[in-house]
Amino acid sequence: MAYDATGRLHEIFDEQQVSEKFRKREFVLEVQDGQYPEHIKFQLVQDKTALIDSYKVGDEVKVTFNLRGRGFNKNGQMLYFTNLEAWKIEAGTGGGAPAGGGYNQQAAPRAAAPAQNQNPNLRAAPAAPIAGDDDNDLPF
Repeated sequence: MAYDATGRLHEIFDEQQVSEKFRKREFVLEVQDGQYPEHIKFQLVQDKTALIDSYKVGDEVKVTFNLRGRGFNKNGQMLYFTNLEAWKIEAGTGGGAPAGGGYNQQAAPRAAAPAQNQNPNLRAAPAAPIAGDDDNDLPF
């Protein structure tokens, strides 16, 4: 499922070569959410690490991203992590990079209206129906 977030670039980190076949680059987006801003860290991976090159700290941008989560077993204990994996960056309404500076990839299919959310800077496209409560073992 694809999500969008609009805000100002707060920090841009250098690219990291994590392994021989995996590289990433992280950045922080400051999103206004009520009285206090939220600082949200995103990551760009592989060939997308250069998407942020045409932007600088302070630019207003719109980031399109996917939620990614994985589990792994470490010493017999299951651990989980979640990443916000950006795949498209566009100049926001307040300026930013010159036209064409963002990545131009065909957007993921979306419904016409975004899901309701109290923060207009974070939007989620509706997902496929979720399995019934009998199909999962979640405590909520």
